[in-house]
Amino acid sequence: MRTPNDIRTELEKAVARRADLWEELGHGRDEAKATEAARLSGLINDLWAELRTVKARARWGDPELIQRRARAEERLERDSLRIRKAA
Repeated sequence: MRTPNDIRTELEKAVARRADLWEELGHGRDEAKATEAARLSGLINDLWAELRTVKARARWGDPELIQRRARAEERLERDSLRIRKAA
């Protein structure tokens, strides 16, 4: 998995390139540039999602471990309720 700095660097480059393309497209329609700008928009969305995921993992840990802990806590709670009802 990449580091947040690596993702931010790629994100900054993509945003700068897309801004340049939009500037160029403001002077006239060019299908190749429009296609590249659209591709970069998708890439930027993907990079933001990846950055959020990396930051969440760094802050809260691996989602699988969190889910396992939650399931274990649910089992303990159910067992505890069963024992209290039986007593």
